[in-house]
This record gives sequence, C-alpha cells and structure tokens, in this order.
Amino acid sequence: MTAGPELTLDQLAGDAAVERLYRQVFAVLARESGAMISDVELLDVDEAILDAFADAGREGLTVDQAVAACRPIDPGLVHRRFEVLRDYGAISKVVDRPNERYHRAAFAPYVMLLFLRRMAAQGGQAELHQLLTLEHVGVTASDASPETGRTSINRLTRIFRHLGNELAILAAGSTAEQLGDHAQLLWGNKNLIGQAEDVHAVVLERWPELDRECAALRVALAAYGDAVEKAAGRLIERAGTTRALGLLSVESWLSFARTASEHDLAGVLDSFVFDAPAPWFSPTLLTEAVEAGRSAGTVRQPPPRPESSAPAPERDIVPADDAARLRDTAERLLSGADAVDVASALDDTDDWLAARRLLAELTAIHHHPDLEYELTWSDGLRIDVDGSPSWVSDGTFRRTSAEDAA
Repeated sequence: MTAGPELTLDQLAGDAAVERLYRQVFAVLARESGAMISDVELLDVDEAILDAFADAGREGLTVDQAVAACRPIDPGLVHRRFEVLRDYGAISKVVDRPNERYHRAAFAPYVMLLFLRRMAAQGGQAELHQLLTLEHVGVTASDASPETGRTSINRLTRIFRHLGNELAILAAGSTAEQLGDHAQLLWGNKNLIGQAEDVHAVVLERWPELDRECAALRVALAAYGDAVEKAAGRLIERAGTTRALGLLSVESWLSFARTASEHDLAGVLDSFVFDAPAPWFSPTLLTEAVEAGRSAGTVRQPPPRPESSAPAPERDIVPADDAARLRDTAERLLSGADAVDVASALDDTDDWLAARRLLAELTAIHHHPDLEYELTWSDGLRIDVDGSPSWVSDGTFRRTSAEDAA
C-alpha cells in the first residue's frame, strides 16, 4: 500500500479549523463524558452560562463568576456544564497558559442553541424552506459546476427520504393524537415539494448527465407526498369522526370554513343530537328545593331481629291498585276510538308539565298487567319550535284484545 499525498500546512490548518468548528457547534449533542443534552434543564444551564459570558464583555469570566451569574441554578450543575463546554471548545481560556483563570465563549455554540430551541418549537420547517432557497441559489449561480448540482440533488434526496420515512412510521404506528403532535411538517408541504422541484428542474436542464440523481430525487418527493397524504387523511378522518378539533391546526379549520360548500358545512352537524328544551328554574327555586330535600336528621334503624321472631304482616295493609283510575284515563283519551296518536294527545295539554304527567300515565297503563291497552313508538319525529313540547316522537296508544294482552 502506498501512502496518500502529504497535506500542506494550509490544508492541515483548514482541516483543523473545520474540526474545531464542528466540535463547537455539536458540543450540545456530544455523547462522551455525560455531555449529551438529555434534559431541557441542561440546555437552559448552557444558555445561562453563555448569556453570562455575553454580559461580561471582553474581560471574560472565571468559573466562580459564571456560577455566581447563573443564580439560582445549582452550582454543582453549572460547574459540570462549564467543564463540558470547555472540553468541547465552546469555552476557552482568554490566554492559553496554565494558570489562566479567565475564559471566553465562542459564538458558534450559542447560535446552535438558538437553532435547537427554534427547531424544537417549530419543527424545523422554516429552516428547511431556507435550505431549499439556498440550494436553488447555488445551482442557478453562473459559476456552478455539475458537482455542485450533484451535491445539491443528493442532499435534497436524503432530506426528503428522512421526512417521508418519519411520516410513514408515524402514520402507520402512532395514535392520531401522537400524529397531530409530531407531524409538524404535514402543513405547508406543497411549498416544500414545489421548491425542491424547482431545484430539480434547474439541475436537470443545466446538466442532463445528472438524470439518475434527479430520478432519485423525484422518487423521494413522491414517497414524501404519499406519506403526507396518508398521514393527513388519517388526521382529517379522525378529527371528523370524533370532533377532536385539536388534531388539526387552526389554519386547516379556517380553510375548510372558507372553501367548503353549503352541503359540506351543513353535514358537520349531521350526527349531533341536541337536548330538548327544559323548563327554566330560577336559582332561588333550585336552592329552596335542595334545602327542602335535605334530611332534617338521621333516622335510627332498629337492630336486626331473629327470623323466628319476625312479626306477621298486618292484614289491614293492602297494596293499592289504581287500575280503575288508569282505565278511566285510557277511555277518556280514546273517546270510543281504538287508537289515538300520542302527539295529538299531547297537543291537548296546556304545558310541558301536564304533557309529562300524561306520558307517565300512558306508560303506567301500558305496563299494567290487567289493562288491555298498548303504547307503541316508531322512528318518526315531529318538531315544532313554538309548541310545547317542541318535539314528539311518533307513537300510538291503542286498545288491545284480551288475546293480544295475554
């Protein structure tokens, strides 16, 4: 084996600068020595330390001064995060000497913290739009080469493959609530795909030899579009059937309200059932009823007695039978006919309270074993907003023969 060409001093310096910047930018994602950000509190501590350096000016800070500036955060936690940031180059000595106590902060790690917070809050969609704009500017530049177009197309292909895979996994294996919480890139996807297609068109027109790379980007865009449609369809279906308005963004509901037809808007309330109007009671009457219904005192129960000494039932206690009264009520309603509509019978009452008593009597007549009358209901419904009651189901109260009653 032969060794590669020796690197010049300038090349070594360039590689060292790239490595140093890489370590600074990705210090918050380091995995060694407990340096990985596994809690939002650690991110807050890092930001507080860097804020203290920003307020300190060009003199810098010592470790103790940084701890004092980060009150009321735990001093031990500040010490640990300070050492982590120093190990990865986010914080360095003002003068590189053994006994130097003052440190200064680098710019790149603080910018990385800002991007992490923004991406966590907004899902990274704004950054993706900016990236697509920069890619378009790069491939349309006059000095752009085929290698520039190949790099740009490959980068976008990987990005949209990642997005499509993530959405496909969410749509297939997550609940609707989890999908609504984590699928931030569902909304505004047409603009993302459109921007990527613009870059694809420029690259394919300028460098036809990159057709294979462009075909891979087209496949990634199609897969991403399919994943978006599947996930969005599941969200819309779930939100429509359960009326869980929080599953969709406010913009989606506003767009539906503005663009939907009258038939679609009316169909939103098809499955809703509204309660019938009830009589109004003032708060005073309700309070008096509650107070009157409360027991004045506890009732003492007699102790249990042996079964052998249980007293015989009194003979003068005879259960009441209101069959005669119910029969008179039934005959008065029928007035010689064999059947009468419940709605017609209720129309003859004065108010809802009287109608309620009549319905109770009809039900009692229907269930009495010695009376030859029957109360039946059907699926029809009569609605009269100004009437009392305002709605009545279709029902019939009729006389039955003895054989039918048996």
